[in-house]
Amino acid sequence: MYQDYLRDIRIALPPPLRRDRRNPAKGVWYNPPMMYGISRLNRRGCNLWSLIFVSIVACAAPPPASIPAPTPISEPVPFPTLTPFQPASDSSPDPYASLNTPQAAPTFTPYPTQIVIPQDSSAPVNPNSEAGGMATFYNPLTGLPVDDPAFLQRRPLAIKIGNSPDYVRPQSGLSLADVVYEYYIEWGDTRFVGIFYSNASIAERVGPVRSGRYFDEHLVRMYHAYLMFKGADPRELDYFHSLDIAPFFITVGFGNCPPYFMGPYKREGYNNVFFNAAKWEACTTKKGWDNSPQTLSGGFFSEETPQSPTVVARIYNYFSAVNYSFWAYEPERQNYVRYQETKDLVNRKVEVYDILYDDFTREPVTADNVVVLFVPYIFTNQNQAQDEVYNPQLIDYGDAYVFRDGLAIPARWNRAAIDQPFILTHPDGSPIYLRPGRTFYELMGVTSRKFTEGTEWRFEFVTP
Repeated sequence: MYQDYLRDIRIALPPPLRRDRRNPAKGVWYNPPMMYGISRLNRRGCNLWSLIFVSIVACAAPPPASIPAPTPISEPVPFPTLTPFQPASDSSPDPYASLNTPQAAPTFTPYPTQIVIPQDSSAPVNPNSEAGGMATFYNPLTGLPVDDPAFLQRRPLAIKIGNSPDYVRPQSGLSLADVVYEYYIEWGDTRFVGIFYSNASIAERVGPVRSGRYFDEHLVRMYHAYLMFKGADPRELDYFHSLDIAPFFITVGFGNCPPYFMGPYKREGYNNVFFNAAKWEACTTKKGWDNSPQTLSGGFFSEETPQSPTVVARIYNYFSAVNYSFWAYEPERQNYVRYQETKDLVNRKVEVYDILYDDFTREPVTADNVVVLFVPYIFTNQNQAQDEVYNPQLIDYGDAYVFRDGLAIPARWNRAAIDQPFILTHPDGSPIYLRPGRTFYELMGVTSRKFTEGTEWRFEFVTP
């Protein structure tokens, strides 16, 4: 019946780990009695079977003169999805049309072989300043001009925001973040990290705040940020404490500093903790914590529409049967609107979506750029595979797609320095210009799959 269900919903589920449905705490299926029986074979039995085997071999027909080479086993072909997506054709201008490309184990190298590194853009000055000699400052994370550059004098905030269980939606504060990352955590769920810089002074309710993960270290280093999170697995928490940047990991505590508080929702406390970013600056002053100005090298931004032959109106991101979404391009507003699943596919065959709203601002969650990154999802050690303690590696470089202005642009992400954000370039190393505004990053694994059907693209996350 379960296999019939898989054929009905026609969705490729991620291999290879399968939890014991009778006991989710277990990892891979196995047969203890069989393993135990094998271990108890005595020496006399082994000798007897060895003699029998030799006799059979002696009487068998001689082997053929040449043995044909074994047929290579390719990766499983995914079932067709609910919409008629098909793999991109060979004639596609997309250089990553065949996406399932193995990637070597990641090792950090400070400078990729080919990359264009921008100048310091933490507070760039427009040489064509207005009359009166007033300089124009830009936000390095959005490329937008800044009315009040006071926020450039403090560190950005990276705040963990839950996306499961479903009743935590709509979340608060997502529409105020300058940059947002979504990545897979475990058992089909994803989580957001919002980077708050220009709007921190008005983000009075952000959350619900959830636990930290190994991946968060990359964002703390890249954005020189404080990480706001609600505890972590002991293995990950111990790792955080061992880092040289440990003072910038701020977990939930008691009191008004750090400014965590219980939200206005009727739900259990575990999913009802929020962060008041507007009170954070006063808190750092009170505690004497480092909130000094930081030098951030931002990306490249331009309002000019780039040249691309590939028009994409919808970008589907399927992480699991219980967590899937898509971005729809709105030509009038020149941005993308987030649609989130409202019904899982555990007992259903049809994907159901609705617009994702921000419960604090009462506005839909939108992005001016959507970037799909392909990164290795690894385990720090094999003991962490059974409970899916992933460690996504946003180091060195990798493939990506940039979506802006309703267009798809094949890209490479390059992390040129461990303490700076990565840069997006064309495959030849020339820079890609994002539309000024908010960028939303979707972290897919390097083994994930891509399907296209007309102006709709679909990415399906596959665990290693």
